[in-house]
Order: sequence, then C-alpha cells, then structure tokens
Amino acid sequence: MTTMPRGGAAIVRAVVRRRRALAAAGAVSAGLLVLSACDKPTPMATITVGTSSVNAEATCGGEGDALKSADLAKCLKDKDIESIKVDPDDTVRFGVDPEIADEGWTILMNGQPLTDSSTKTYRTVPGSVFFNAQYGASGDSTLVSIKEGEQDVTGLWSFKLKKDS
Repeated sequence: MTTMPRGGAAIVRAVVRRRRALAAAGAVSAGLLVLSACDKPTPMATITVGTSSVNAEATCGGEGDALKSADLAKCLKDKDIESIKVDPDDTVRFGVDPEIADEGWTILMNGQPLTDSSTKTYRTVPGSVFFNAQYGASGDSTLVSIKEGEQDVTGLWSFKLKKDS
C-alpha cells in the first residue's frame, strides 16, 4: 500500500487546478489574438418577403469610407448577389443594422432612388412596385440596392428580386 502524507492529495489537486487554469487562460489569450487579426464584418442588410428572407454584408464599402462614383457603378453591376422571389401582392420588408441607419440609407431600384433617405432600421414597400414599368422596372427581375450615406455613399448592399406569380 502506498502512503501519502496527510493533506498530500489536496496539494496534488491544487496543482492540477492551477495547470488547468493556466491552460484555459492560454487558450483564451490565443483565441483573442486570432480574433484580433480578423477583419470586422460589415453591417448586414436583410430583405424579407412573407416567411422568406435573405441577408448580406456590403457588396461594396460598408466600412465608413466614401465610395468613388466609378466603384459605385461597378458595384451596381455585380452579379454575385443574393436573390429572393417576390409575389407582386406581397409586402417587401427591408431591415438594416443600426450602423447603416445612423448614416442614413436609401432604397435604390436599378440604381435609381426609390425612397427618400431614412434613419430607421426598417422599411416596407409593396411588392408590385418592383415590377412596375412606371418605377423603371423591366422584365421579371429587379436589382434592388441599399445605399448607405446621405451625401457620400459609404456602402452598398444589393439583392435581386425575382417575380413569383
């Protein structure tokens, strides 16, 4: 039988706990170091139609710096964007993160302003607007963008709305 001095087991447990605490602190420090090297994601914009929704980070900008006109035009031609089906009888709901709302935001349809600038985080538009020639729509799909900034454009979030009927 092995014997351990009185209180020896408590000392062993304390050493093990101390090692675990140091290992946990090291893991947390390493995790924070890795996270500090990552880029901060841009704010999100969301479109909801009925029970379906799509969201995206900025197609261009979204980090507070003003976009140049040439960059903005290029962003509006981007093809790799989220899409959602819209019945013309549905209501299309737009939601933005507070960081976007604080700067003011406008809904663009095919590059042209559809709404006035707003500082709210939520807006609704009838689905029929996006397929109405009076508003510049043509065909069964429409490019809808959310433009951040009232004077200078600092971000652009784009979505494709496809007619569902």
